[in-house]
Amino acid sequence: MPIDESIAFRPVRIAVLTVSDTRGLAEDRSGDTLVARIEDAGHEVADRAIVRDDTDVIVARLHGWIDDPKIDCIVTTGGTGVTGRDVTPEAVERVADKMIPGFGELFRWLSYEKIGTSTIQSRACACVARGTYIFALPGSTGAVKDGWDGILASQLDIRHRPCNFVELMPRLME
Repeated sequence: MPIDESIAFRPVRIAVLTVSDTRGLAEDRSGDTLVARIEDAGHEVADRAIVRDDTDVIVARLHGWIDDPKIDCIVTTGGTGVTGRDVTPEAVERVADKMIPGFGELFRWLSYEKIGTSTIQSRACACVARGTYIFALPGSTGAVKDGWDGILASQLDIRHRPCNFVELMPRLME
């Protein structure tokens, strides 16, 4: 997609949340992959955390970041599957003001090209919550790469045309 070089790049302050009952920071390859891509794109990693697969715990962490004026956007990885412990979409829905259904639809379309019908098990989703974007990606490094490279890298770049999420940030609380 086209980048309008006449517009100055604007870094986005992004918090990264890994949802996992089994990973610590040393084993968080998907979180590491996401952080590297965020920084390589010129954005700021404003905070990073790992929380267990528990709706209330995820919601509490999201609320804390939503209310932090130093955070523009939250990207989560993990907990978007269909098992009993996968509760990230439910947590996102609890904090959401507006869901962004096209994000999950586009993610699954991109994923389908790589993993076929297995993409149906993903419940990737996104929303706006009190002026903060939240994007929930599956926990694999491949899914993080697909979500960042295929969607977020361009939508979080104000120079992306014909439109992007960054240019809408000042109007999210209207």
